Amino acid sequence: MSGFDDMVRSAAPGGNIGKPLMLALGALLASGALFRGSGAGQTTAVPTQPTSDEGAGGVLGGLGGLLTKLQQGGLGDMAKSWVGSGQNQPVSPGQLGSALGPSIIKMLAQKSGLSEEEITQQLSQVLPGIVDKLTPNGRLPTAPELSQKM
Repeated sequence: MSGFDDMVRSAAPGGNIGKPLMLALGALLASGALFRGSGAGQTTAVPTQPTSDEGAGGVLGGLGGLLTKLQQGGLGDMAKSWVGSGQNQPVSPGQLGSALGPSIIKMLAQKSGLSEEEITQQLSQVLPGIVDKLTPNGRLPTAPELSQKM
């Protein structure tokens, strides 16, 4: 998992990222929490490549679930900019909190030990870069591509 840690640190502004935020990112991408009632498996305008792992959670499934959740929350164009090769559009903490929903934000806050305000603030700063790093070819990576990064 150190490859993931390094990738997350390199995506963070200034390379600084604390353990609580790493816990929240791990929970967001690997827990499968985004699949409970999120409509995972639906088609989305965000460029993705469905895999058999998608519904099972894990980083690949969590990334697909995250992109779907952002699309459904009205942030599809922003998410596309993070996946695509152009400049990443910024997202405000309020926009991100609304798109993810209160139950996910609450779960991330509990897992990280940060307040809901702190977690949305920090995620809004690092998530565009992390999604960008996880999707270097302008799409969700395949499981073998992702395992090379980890």
